[in-house]
Amino acid sequence: MELKVAQAIVYFKSGLNCAQAVLKSYSDDLNFDNNLALNISCGFGGGMGRLQETCGAVTGSFMVLGIYNSEKYADNKDKKDETYSMIQKFSSRFKSIHGVLDCKSLLKCDLKTLEGQRFFQENKLNEIICEKCIADSIRIIEDLLTK
Repeated sequence: MELKVAQAIVYFKSGLNCAQAVLKSYSDDLNFDNNLALNISCGFGGGMGRLQETCGAVTGSFMVLGIYNSEKYADNKDKKDETYSMIQKFSSRFKSIHGVLDCKSLLKCDLKTLEGQRFFQENKLNEIICEKCIADSIRIIEDLLTK
């Protein structure tokens, strides 16, 4: 598990957004094309296009859970039901660690403004907050996938 966490952090530090880093970490395990993973998750960083809604590490995790269940279940109803259940469990666990799911509350700055982006950079929130959200997301996914 910690190898996958480290891999996701390396992806993030290399310039991928948080959603891309999480999803790409699972693309090989889930037989999912790396380029497709990057393309699909491209707009989900910064809480979806810097709107700072749901954290990108969280939305990337939701994608992982959906792909995992799509491989596991043939029937669409089963895929959806199990994915919804896992997303609810994931969300509860993430909130128990971070208190919220939304990027703006996690970062406490507005990434849509230059001032907010400067605050983000100067205070190294990518290392302090984003990397922790990515790592915690991977750990929660791993726990859910082994149950």
